[in-house]
Amino acid sequence: MKYLVIVGSVRDSAPPRPKRLGLRVAMALAAQLRSEANEVTLVDPLEIPLETPFKPHFSYAKGKAPRALEECAEAIETADGYVMVSPEYNHAMSPALANLLNHLGSSLFSYKPSVIATYSAGQCGGTRAAVNMRTFLAELGCLPVSAMIHVPKAHEVFDEEGGYLDGVDGAAWASYTDRALSQLEWWATAAAYGREKSGTDRLEAFTRNPSQRNAP
Repeated sequence: MKYLVIVGSVRDSAPPRPKRLGLRVAMALAAQLRSEANEVTLVDPLEIPLETPFKPHFSYAKGKAPRALEECAEAIETADGYVMVSPEYNHAMSPALANLLNHLGSSLFSYKPSVIATYSAGQCGGTRAAVNMRTFLAELGCLPVSAMIHVPKAHEVFDEEGGYLDGVDGAAWASYTDRALSQLEWWATAAAYGREKSGTDRLEAFTRNPSQRNAP
């Protein structure tokens, strides 16, 4: 199976320290998925220049989107599932993650599962952002699995390479994160089978025009 682990932050400065804390969490989860012989790609929005003012991928003529955005769209379309990694901003998901995802039409995500993974340098682990992310991801069509991942004081759990710091019970953390990742793999396998057998054209997906959304 093919999975994308999407980093929800573009902050690359300090304070706060340490910087790029979400990248540690994302690398750890990507490594755990890879251990199951999956194809896993880390998507870092810091490496995807997005045009200003806002112009989503689906608003460009075919083949005319900026190359980095086009490559991101292709990766999303061919993936079987997603791990969305986000800090918490004002009780909501990262604006950097929302900005990136809003550039892509829901047709690229539809009929696939996702995992919500949040983190913080404090004690809450970004749990309040997760509530907001459920509705956001459901609208994209990549329905979140029931289990979620929350990492409080992430800088005390993972090192800069996504490995466990000395003194951390890595087995306990792996057991905890495996619940959500195992659900992702189960649903990704089922969804892939469904896409193959039933197709995805029974309901018109949002590709070019917001009126295509099934809403009044």
